[in-house]
Order: sequence, then C-alpha cells, then structure tokens
Amino acid sequence: MAALGWLTRRRRSATARSVLAGEASAEAARKSAEPAGASGGEPQFPVPGDEKAAAFFDLDNTVMQGAALFHFGRGLYKRKFFETRDLARFAWQQAWFRLAGVEDPEHMQDARDSALSIVKGHRVAELRSIGEEIYDEYMAERIWPGTRALAQAHLDAGQRVWLVTAAPVEIAQVIARRLGLTGALGTVAESVDGVYTGKLVGEPLHGPAKAEAVRALAAAEGLDLSRCAAYSDSHNDIPMLSLVGHPYAINPDSKLRKHARRMDWRLRDYRTGRKAAKVGIPAAAGVGAVAGGTAAAIAMHRRRR
Repeated sequence: MAALGWLTRRRRSATARSVLAGEASAEAARKSAEPAGASGGEPQFPVPGDEKAAAFFDLDNTVMQGAALFHFGRGLYKRKFFETRDLARFAWQQAWFRLAGVEDPEHMQDARDSALSIVKGHRVAELRSIGEEIYDEYMAERIWPGTRALAQAHLDAGQRVWLVTAAPVEIAQVIARRLGLTGALGTVAESVDGVYTGKLVGEPLHGPAKAEAVRALAAAEGLDLSRCAAYSDSHNDIPMLSLVGHPYAINPDSKLRKHARRMDWRLRDYRTGRKAAKVGIPAAAGVGAVAGGTAAAIAMHRRRR
C-alpha cells in the first residue's frame, strides 16, 4: 500500500510502524466512508453545521460492551474456522476483559495473532460478509445506548463520526455502517488480490497508532482537531484523546479516570454492577450475566486441562 503524502508534522513518540498503521487505517476509512447524518442537534455542543468538527469513538467498552475481536472469534468458531481449544481461549480472555474493564496486552496480542492465522488465505469479501452476520448474532445487543446517543448527537449536528479501534478494519466498517456512522479506522491486514496474507500493514491500531490515524484522517478531511471530540474508556487512548479539543472518558478504567479528572475532561459511565459502583454509578441488574460468562469460561478452561 502506497504511503500517504498528507501526514502533517507531529509531536509524538510513535514508532514508524505506528505511523504506517495509522496511515493505512485512515486510507481504508476514507475509501469506505458514508455520508454523515442530517443537520440539527443541540445549540451548544456539538455545534450544528461545523464542517471542521468530527467525533472519534473507541469501540471496545466505549461503544460496545466487551472486545469486538473476541465476538468476531466466537462467530468464526461457529463457522468452523478453528477448533474448540481456540474458542476456550477467546472465552477466557473475554470474561477477563468484561470483569476488569481494561485491555491486557498479552491477551490482545494473542487474539490478534490467532485472528491473523485464522483468516490467512481467506478472501476479504468473505470476511466482510461474515462480519455482517456476526454483528447481528453477537454485537448488536452489546451496544451501549448512552454512547450511541452521543454519536447520534454529532450526526444530528451534521458532523462526521468515526470509530477508531484495534479491531480489523473490515469488522469496524461493518459496525460503523450498521450504527449509521460515517466510517471506521481499524487495524489493516495485508491482502494480495483480495486474499489475506496473514500479515499486518504496520502494526495494530492501538495506543499511539490510533492518534496517528486520527491525525492523518483529520489532515485529509480538512478537520480542525481543536473543534473535534474523542471518546474512549482506556488510558491507552490518552494520545488520541489529547489530540482533540473535546476529550471524553467513557466507562473509564482507573488510570484514565484519574487522568481525566486531573485534566478536567468530561466523564460518562454507562456500566452497571460492581465496576460502576466503584465510580459512584448506581448498580443495576447485569452482574449475573458477567458471572455467568465467567463461569462458562472457567468451565471451558478446565475441560482443556
């Protein structure tokens, strides 16, 4: 994939691979972008009709409960892309993610490596088609209504809204389209003649790479980042949140919550149960679902042994 020529100067600690990942994701997002929603919205923020403004939303645990990559793996297992022992690992990682509410780098790397090996040799069009089905089966019911409403407010104001995620860009684009968003920035897997090679372009769109993708997309689309908004649950996304004039911590992990309070960023928490109670949000039904998922994962893990 040719390098993009419109990446602006930056203050960063990102690696060359982060830059490459960000540029590749921005290029893929621009190619697949759809028109934003109709004008309207709130009189203050987001500002109606501000064509220089846009919103960037992290996906996992911000827009959707859990990790998209794990839900995708569950769907691929159902379609016999891999074996039961791999599903057990996906289930164990997902249960941990739901309880802890933060990403474990080893879990995420393991999931990415597994996904790349699984899709190698498959056609991109095939995975896109399967992604549509998996969204309906496992993801649609896990969208946080509160975050969805925030995204809709930007669309109603006539602004563009993008997902920014380490999940495969093809899956991210499916989710963005189904939610009526403009498009998605995601991890770009290398393909030749429409067939996956099992390699990445650059690196996963995570941490500094997300910031690079947002910076590149903003430059290409003529956006003013000081008028843009970004939303995330993870301290890993502080580089992306720090780029924009309106950063929001959504369902934040402890490190992001502390940073957001120190920087006077806005916070929103749509979780229920124990994790929400820690940050002063009233607990509600839903803990049973988490406990049930954890028990199932533990049972599967024991069967492996």
